[in-house]
Amino acid sequence: MTAHRNLKRRVRARSAKTGESYTAALRHVRPVRGGDDDPPGAALRIAVAQSTVRDDPTDVGGLRASAAEVRRLLRDAAAAGARLVHFTEGALCFPSKLVLSELGPDEVGPSDWSRAEWAVLQEELGRIAALSGELSVWTVIAAPHRRPGPDRPYNSLYVVSDQGTVAARYDERTLSNTKISYMYTPGSGPVTVDVDDYRFGLALGMDVHFPELFTEYERLDVDGVLVSYETGGVPGRETVATEARGYAAANSYWISLAVPADRSGPHAGVIGPRGDWSAAGPADGSPAVVVTEVHRDDALSPYARDWRRRTRSRVTF
Repeated sequence: MTAHRNLKRRVRARSAKTGESYTAALRHVRPVRGGDDDPPGAALRIAVAQSTVRDDPTDVGGLRASAAEVRRLLRDAAAAGARLVHFTEGALCFPSKLVLSELGPDEVGPSDWSRAEWAVLQEELGRIAALSGELSVWTVIAAPHRRPGPDRPYNSLYVVSDQGTVAARYDERTLSNTKISYMYTPGSGPVTVDVDDYRFGLALGMDVHFPELFTEYERLDVDGVLVSYETGGVPGRETVATEARGYAAANSYWISLAVPADRSGPHAGVIGPRGDWSAAGPADGSPAVVVTEVHRDDALSPYARDWRRRTRSRVTF
């Protein structure tokens, strides 16, 4: 984290001196990824999970069962040498609009979040964070983020460092009609996190349907984007994997797609910068982690990204 702070200081200094935006200054200050100076074999082993998703935040037993499965998958990933483990939206709970509805359980209405077992959610998040520190792995996991008073929560991705502390939080920005009308407050901006000199952007839920968010992360010079998406009951959900593959190829970076354990839906996996699957979860939809290595030796990536940036600078959209 110290190196990251030093980098930001240098970027801000250049921005103040030249008048460039922070992003433009970053491109000059930050070392080029994938170059000859990168240490050989500096791959990052990551794991993506497909896990059981439950939808009742008032069910203490269900919350604890989901958290126990998350911890089991964390241990499996660490045993396979993963440095980062990525979980789906709803890994702890994907709160149902009907379970929480003030007009429910048969009619959708404003969510009564006082029904949620917040204390249990926080306790289980704490246990997961502690295990991350014990195993020395980074964990990216979704959970509602409680806000003060009557304010609706965020639908969030927590990034837990290998020291067991929360290093970052991303809040879903492109909320569905139901989420924004009855359930959540939208987030306000992109979030990136650095793990062993690899930079990842974060995307959650409906974000996967908006290509401009993924172009934005390319401008932030990420090596990949971690996408968590709950697919249950969504018409056309099979397109999610197609969209993710397209973003990976169009931006020449890696995408980790974490989805629920579901026989009928797309499966969790990691997509390489050419849009091909590097690894995929079990086809039977069973809860599992799949592990692969993210690296910078794909000759296409730096040249394709540079070409697109130069071309965009000449085009008015």
